[in-house]
Amino acid sequence: MVHKVKAVIVREKNGPVSVETILVPDPGPGEALVDILTCGVCHTDLHYKQGGITDGFPILLGHEATGVVSAVGPDVVEVAPGDRVILNWRAVCGQCRACAKGQPQYCFNTHNATQKMTLEDGTELSPALGIGAFAEKTLVAAGQCTKVDDDADPAAVGLLGCGVMAGIGAAINTGEVQRGESVAVIGCGGVGIAAIAGAKLAGATTIIAVDIDANKVDMARSLGATHGVDSSLEDPVEAIRALTGGHGADLVIDAVGRPETYKQAFYARDLAGRVVLVGVPSLDMKIELPLLDVFGRGGSLKSSWYGDCLPSRDFPMLVQQYRLGNLDLAAFVTERITMDQVEEAFAKMHEGKVLRSVVEIAAPAGTA
Repeated sequence: MVHKVKAVIVREKNGPVSVETILVPDPGPGEALVDILTCGVCHTDLHYKQGGITDGFPILLGHEATGVVSAVGPDVVEVAPGDRVILNWRAVCGQCRACAKGQPQYCFNTHNATQKMTLEDGTELSPALGIGAFAEKTLVAAGQCTKVDDDADPAAVGLLGCGVMAGIGAAINTGEVQRGESVAVIGCGGVGIAAIAGAKLAGATTIIAVDIDANKVDMARSLGATHGVDSSLEDPVEAIRALTGGHGADLVIDAVGRPETYKQAFYARDLAGRVVLVGVPSLDMKIELPLLDVFGRGGSLKSSWYGDCLPSRDFPMLVQQYRLGNLDLAAFVTERITMDQVEEAFAKMHEGKVLRSVVEIAAPAGTA
């Protein structure tokens, strides 16, 4: 059976998005059909729209999503129809060299659905991050579904599917924040503020938010930062050092991904401190550092991909922290919109007006 559903498509590089009818097949072996409840509008979707990730247009956008499994293919045991799930783009294979080493969070062979979703004329779609969730239904690999309790706000917990998990994981998983440590985060967009929330959750006691936008710094303070630095007015390296006894932070997270912010992070950390890069640089960016400084300062320089998360481990734990009141995921939801407002949401994102616009596609069962 093929399902005709509405979805948000971009047909060409930098083209406008449109709501169109697509065809979604029933799940085959290892696949799951998911009714989408909510999907966040993520920077990665904008990069897809701009042609920065693939030229495989048309693209079915959306990936930061919560849904309900409606059907599964043969041999699927991970989830069953009726399960509330958060979708992820790290469906662990269990067989690659990373998995064999006991490091499934670095799986090098993650799965996507084998069958293709198409336009009505049969044109194959490229689903964003192998998900494509700005749609009433989508087809994914069953391993891309992480089961969670169904009594949490899907718009809030669905953000763990990408940006919020990337930030929290950069602090907790990659940065390995310890209780009582100092953490500075450069760049206070959605991922940066999520890193601040992660540092708070892990027990950091000095959490410094750095941004050129004073409004973003204030927002970061409301979500866990103990100090704020407006880097349009003062040198962030000197400011971070002044707030950490003159030494620098134990961990500095670059959530911007530019050479200048990476250098700031490098020099704003304490001796033997850590730097984590979670902001995504563009292809043309290069960094130059004195090798003696790299050697002499010690510590570690790491990159964080998807917050080094293991969805089966991290999503349920973080949903529980949200339910316990320790992690304010709802605060990341700036607005709730419909599918035909995605283009407008991209504009707001570009202007830095929102943490997350969340598309509400279907209401959870039992709600009005």
